[in-house]
Amino acid sequence: MLADQEQLLVDFFEQLTVEKRASSHTVASYQRDIKRLLSYCIEKSIDQWSSLTQSDIRAHIASRHRKGMGSSSLQRELSAIRSFYSFLLKRRCADINPAQYVKAPKQIKKLPKTLDVDQINGLLEAGTSSVLEIRDLAMFEVFYSSGLRLSELAALNIEDIDLHDQSLLVRSGKGGKSRLLPVGAKAIAALKHWLLQRIKFTPTTEVAVFVTTRGKRLGQRSIELRLALWCKKKGIAEHIHPHMLRHSFASHLLEASQDLRAVQELLGHSNISTTQIYTHLDFQHLAEVYDNAHPRAKKKPE
Repeated sequence: MLADQEQLLVDFFEQLTVEKRASSHTVASYQRDIKRLLSYCIEKSIDQWSSLTQSDIRAHIASRHRKGMGSSSLQRELSAIRSFYSFLLKRRCADINPAQYVKAPKQIKKLPKTLDVDQINGLLEAGTSSVLEIRDLAMFEVFYSSGLRLSELAALNIEDIDLHDQSLLVRSGKGGKSRLLPVGAKAIAALKHWLLQRIKFTPTTEVAVFVTTRGKRLGQRSIELRLALWCKKKGIAEHIHPHMLRHSFASHLLEASQDLRAVQELLGHSNISTTQIYTHLDFQHLAEVYDNAHPRAKKKPE
């Protein structure tokens, strides 16, 4: 690569740092990504950035994919390359952005981890021994009962819960959409127990349902830590994160009802294709039942 072309790289990273005020992490990532592209150019005897074509970018990304790079990493590399070429275009050092229409290989969707009904019962029926555990149990019961997102649980206010109608209102879900959700009897009982304790140390001006011992709204990270501590104290070996309760809610409901549209509404998914991932989980359960029960499906002993 010619010296003036390497100077363009220096100028680009200086612009990122000074003018764009990109974080040091972003700059370091972009430097690694463009350095890999530079290695490709050297290997192919390409001495100017303007000589790179769309085919070159595709070949470079394909090579990185063959080496085991995941889709998200390749998308980030393409983003770095696009940004660099946008810079070159403004400097009139390139005529096209060869990465403009190149796409990274699609990410294989991983099935969300769920708990079975017995595991859920074990988690939620472990008993409480302090005010904080009374609060935590109410959080986890509501989480599983209504299939909330972590952010939605943390954002719940007193006025959003109707104990008489056994319902709660998510005021601002993903995409700013609100939805009204049912709350099960176990969760209602746990909430009533917690709300009797809550008034002892929460100022009347605080509207959050779930608060700290200082009377302040409990944050998302704190909820994650409380679930981890709950599992540790109750002797639950498996690592359980909050969204496993939401995933379990969806899987169990779909398994019992077979109503994909209803589950979509309850989860607050704008696109049913997002909800359909739980049909794969349901099929896994059905396949397991089939393998264990069907006389012609059972595996022969080895």
